[in-house]
Amino acid sequence: MLTHTDGKGRDILERIACRVMVERGFLPDFSTEAINQLAKITEVPGETGVATRDLRNLLWASIDNDDSLDLDQLTVAEALPDNTVRIRVAVADVDILVKRDTAIDEHAHQNTTSIYTAGKTFPMLPEKLSTGLTSLNFQEDRPAIVIEMVIDDAGEVQYPDIYIASVHNYAKLAYRSVGAWLEGIGLVPEAIKAAPALADNLRTQDRVAQKLKAKRHEHGALDLQTLEARPVFAGDMIKDLQVEVKNRATELIEDFMIAANDVTARFLRDKQVPSLRRVVRTPKRWDRIVEIAAQHNYQLPAEPDSKALALFLTAQKTADPVTFPDLSLSVIKLLGSGEYIVELPNETAPGHFGLAVQDYTHSTAPNRRFPDLITQRILKATLAGSPMPYNQDELVELAAHCTQKEDDANKVERQVAKSAAAMLLSSRIGDRFDAICTGAADKGTWVRIFNPPAEGRLVSGFQGIDVGIRLKVQLIRTDVEKGFIDFKKA
Repeated sequence: MLTHTDGKGRDILERIACRVMVERGFLPDFSTEAINQLAKITEVPGETGVATRDLRNLLWASIDNDDSLDLDQLTVAEALPDNTVRIRVAVADVDILVKRDTAIDEHAHQNTTSIYTAGKTFPMLPEKLSTGLTSLNFQEDRPAIVIEMVIDDAGEVQYPDIYIASVHNYAKLAYRSVGAWLEGIGLVPEAIKAAPALADNLRTQDRVAQKLKAKRHEHGALDLQTLEARPVFAGDMIKDLQVEVKNRATELIEDFMIAANDVTARFLRDKQVPSLRRVVRTPKRWDRIVEIAAQHNYQLPAEPDSKALALFLTAQKTADPVTFPDLSLSVIKLLGSGEYIVELPNETAPGHFGLAVQDYTHSTAPNRRFPDLITQRILKATLAGSPMPYNQDELVELAAHCTQKEDDANKVERQVAKSAAAMLLSSRIGDRFDAICTGAADKGTWVRIFNPPAEGRLVSGFQGIDVGIRLKVQLIRTDVEKGFIDFKKA
């Protein structure tokens, strides 16, 4: 997801991002020690110390955002004679160059994640690594952790395996163009044409991903949709906010990564080693979710039930797609945040309520998330029969730290997104917009305008306005530094 952009408007947003990052305890810049360490890294080691398979002949490809440079995963499908399909997910071997307790690792440990703001991306690892030597780049050979699984016609995962291999990226693809092609509304991307047999391979991957998705939904996985808008710049000025829309390509990667993370968690459990788990607990505020469903004339059971909630969300998405993102956001807040915890041998951690899976970790984005790098180190030690890289107390501390920093990172990103929206709207004071109420409580009433997609506070005329009500509003004030956008009822 790492992108390169520049411009005066971004300079202001970058300054705001740096300020908010420091306030939240992040390091915007790498230390002198980390930079010195980076200068000594010139190539990827040829030997890993673990038996490595050579899978460079397989038709691996990456699919990510149009402007992504840090490529964490490759995927490939292999149709088998019994109508099952072997799916392989290759994850970049970051640990091979980022060793524990080095200066670069200490920076990653502190921040725990890449932070994506409208002004600048602040990578967890230096770009020489995350977009270079530890990225699964186009036409490059790279070491990787491969998660292998066979998917049957019912979407069940069989014969999982994990091992280290050499891989080669034959096509760097983008969500938008691949998704349009898979959905039949776009032409075949040139990168697919350039790799013989890749089109058929991707169609097989898409078919299998849809089966995985259907199986998860049978188990109660929640279909939630929020509006995430990214700024569009022209020269020095922010010109628009563009909503990110899921398509068949984003779903393909999402479904494979969920399956790969599930396989990884079960692999570590079966090997009887401590591991980090990504969990979303059974919601404590289920009663409020029940109330919201009742407001939409839908009855949920008194006790938490992910299958029932999934059916309610599907019905509402069909009935009112315009307000569904706001309903989704309310449900997400009531479900509670995800967190990292430690699962010890012979113990069972809570599952992931939203994904309806019992065993789940984060392992597929080690260039971008520190928990994935931790899991990678545990995996490699397990495969090599080496001592564990972290003891129980260290893992518990890391789980709590990563959970906190993820929350902090989300707050930084939201703050800068609000500032970007305020910047875009600053020249439109007095303009009127169509809007929908997204929040109404004692602390304030909030509305979302449709074009551009931005949220602000309704500071006047909010009497009688409740969630879901559509109205006309007039913009009366913006504050870029604080990210404030104020409206009054028009």
